[in-house]
Amino acid sequence: MTKQPHAIYDDIGIGYTTRRQPDPRVANAVRGALGNVSSVLNVGAGAGSYEPQGCNVVALEPSLEMLQQRAEDAAPAVQGWAESIPFADDSFDACLACLTLHHWRDQRAGVEEMIRVARERVVIFTFDARVQSFWLYDYLPEFAALDRKIGPDVDGIASRFSSAEVLPVPIPHNCVDGFLGAYWRRPGAYLDTAVQAAISSFSLVKDREQGLARLGDDLKSGLWRLRYGELLDRRELDLGYRLIVGVCR
Repeated sequence: MTKQPHAIYDDIGIGYTTRRQPDPRVANAVRGALGNVSSVLNVGAGAGSYEPQGCNVVALEPSLEMLQQRAEDAAPAVQGWAESIPFADDSFDACLACLTLHHWRDQRAGVEEMIRVARERVVIFTFDARVQSFWLYDYLPEFAALDRKIGPDVDGIASRFSSAEVLPVPIPHNCVDGFLGAYWRRPGAYLDTAVQAAISSFSLVKDREQGLARLGDDLKSGLWRLRYGELLDRRELDLGYRLIVGVCR
């Protein structure tokens, strides 16, 4: 039996579901992008965030750690990789991938596989690394560099479809899903080790202590509020998160 490559979330996914719950506003955007499909393959499914209700869902996830965190009533799941989806051509109405492409070994191959098994459309919730207006990058430029390195080529992905839309997904100020941009209006959260544990960037970037110390100092002194306080009146913010909605045929 061929040994499978190591899945990154076998290491960094422990306790993931404590902080990573689907935000209903993001979920509505994802569900709307899927349209009236009857069957969905959720690729890089993790613990099951953003899997749509009202249709038949199958999850595909490489990490055994994440598969073990799926709820008992979650969709049936198969251990496998985006780059070699173990289903026949046109097996599902749609394929879905949420905040996962940046961890794939070969993003282009994974997208081509999604197109192969989807009859109608592919929906990808991801981020555009070219949009780097997030204040956290001022403290942690290493995170910005990481995003540029592993971030999906949004335009390149969209070009793989016969037609595609790229839609902005503004992040609400009280987002309940603890991904990197979720706490943009709650800056102190980034100093919380439990919050950090649910964000892959904190596991992938080791040189971060100086930046976090400076953030803590600026919060105490009021300098953060002086620089970024206008954000405290915003209810949502475009941080570069995007929905790619591609038509397969």
